[in-house]
Amino acid sequence: MALKKNQTLNFIDVFSGAGGFSAGLEMAGLKCILGIDFDKYATQTFARNHKHAEVYCGDVSKLSSAKLKTLLKGQQVDAVVGGPPCQGFSTVGLGNPEDQRNSLFLQFIRLVKLTKPSFVVVENVTGLLAKKNEETLKAIFKKFDQLGYKMDVQVMSAQNYGVPEMRRRTILIGTKLNADVRFPDFTHTEKNWPTVGLALKDLKSPSGDIFNHDLEAAVPKCQLDLARLKHVPEGRGIRYEKDEKELLPKSLQLKINWKEVRENRLRQAKYFRLDRKKPSPTIMTHRQSYYHPTENRYLTQREAARIQSFPNDFVFEGPVSAQWRQIGNAVPPLMGKSIGLALKAMLAESFKTKKKDLSKSKKKSTEGENILVFRKKAFVYREPNQGQKTPVSARSKIS
Repeated sequence: MALKKNQTLNFIDVFSGAGGFSAGLEMAGLKCILGIDFDKYATQTFARNHKHAEVYCGDVSKLSSAKLKTLLKGQQVDAVVGGPPCQGFSTVGLGNPEDQRNSLFLQFIRLVKLTKPSFVVVENVTGLLAKKNEETLKAIFKKFDQLGYKMDVQVMSAQNYGVPEMRRRTILIGTKLNADVRFPDFTHTEKNWPTVGLALKDLKSPSGDIFNHDLEAAVPKCQLDLARLKHVPEGRGIRYEKDEKELLPKSLQLKINWKEVRENRLRQAKYFRLDRKKPSPTIMTHRQSYYHPTENRYLTQREAARIQSFPNDFVFEGPVSAQWRQIGNAVPPLMGKSIGLALKAMLAESFKTKKKDLSKSKKKSTEGENILVFRKKAFVYREPNQGQKTPVSARSKIS
């Protein structure tokens, strides 16, 4: 069914998790009609916060076309979004068809084939653009090209879109519309990045409740950890021997033989307090990663979700460990919102230009920019300044 210029775009979220991506797209005015995930607690969270959407909890490979049709209730699907595992996909047909990552990515493709959306959006780790994954990315572009999608890829940094967190994700956007693939312009720059302090100021929902915020449970149970934490100032942690000597009295030191530690440093700083004047590092899937800037405790799930830009009335279900996993794995909603606005802009653009011959468009895509990228020695890309698109020839290498 053809799209109308100002219509609401319906989407399904595959490997949805708790629904951070969906929440953000809905902030942009899109409508989620189905969420799909195998994690029971994540789907419970999704269902609680997306009351108008259907939810499928289970193995996506067992979601039949008939069941999918029932869940969609006759509604048109305009976009399929999600975070399927991608690394390893290039091995399909090359000796390893049983690779679970291949299977899940191909399930995403299957749902795209069944629903025939105008847009596809895939999110993944930044490592997808590394040299070692070049063949994987080529295979992904080729697969979508065969389905008639023009594709482009970009690394997006969450803090540039209003999220008080330094999280980077690879985003692939594809469209069948007669419009250029576009990515959102920055809403924030380093001069006005949102901060942890700003995020933690307001945790109340519109009803006045604060959900997922058990302060007593956030206090470390280990008295030694608590004693050490009291000596660590805001924005600091212990990663090097000099940090230990500067911050901890001898009686509380870590008893580490620093000369035997790889690179003479810890892989991740211990007792690291967030800085209220800066965005947070990437929120992880467990509470032990970071500590409150000034209080002697971990962050609560609500505080972590706030840093991820979840609305305060977005409630997480399941045990604490499951809630942290949902929050840490989520696409920050405000990043999702910016992507949703870009899709709407592409829809509007498609009505400003004449329709092209689809067969010619497909041929051009096969021999055009997307494939030409891979004729270089390596796929290269740099994040654009202020959200401006960067020509392929100007892209520089990601380490």
